[in-house]
Amino acid sequence: MSDIAQDKLPPGVQRVTEALLALGHPRQPVMLDDAARTAQQAADALGVALGQIAKSIVFRRKSDDAAVLVVTSGDRRVDEKKVEALVCAGGGKLGRADAEFVKAKTGFSIGGVSPVGHAGPVVTLIDRDLLRFAEVWAAAGHPHGVFPLQPRDLERLTGAPVADVVQAPVAA
Repeated sequence: MSDIAQDKLPPGVQRVTEALLALGHPRQPVMLDDAARTAQQAADALGVALGQIAKSIVFRRKSDDAAVLVVTSGDRRVDEKKVEALVCAGGGKLGRADAEFVKAKTGFSIGGVSPVGHAGPVVTLIDRDLLRFAEVWAAAGHPHGVFPLQPRDLERLTGAPVADVVQAPVAA
């Protein structure tokens, strides 16, 4: 990990840094030596449990083409039906979001979607399972950028509700 001067950071990380400062978050993004496009890559690079990675999954709400961001624990899988029930009024549907949609709506490329600093409005939900950790790490606008926070900080930083949005864990 390395600290880099603000003006040398990639534009997405600069936007996240500015958002975190504006929201009064005390910890700023750091840049990993290697890309962390997946939760497992991020966990390995940081030396933390897979569940401590606050991964960002983006869906497309079909009724209005809104981006729906689910911030979930890295060791969990999103239950699309649960998300749909929470964000699609009147039986609406969610669809997959391709890379172009994600970039257009959030301003970030897949593998670096942050919970804050989006290019436009994003409907956000936070996975309740993240609350089992004292600290988690979220993407900071670039596949090499991450920042630490307490799971409850996600509520304050995003204004999003905490909900049950994941599939039941499979017993080992």
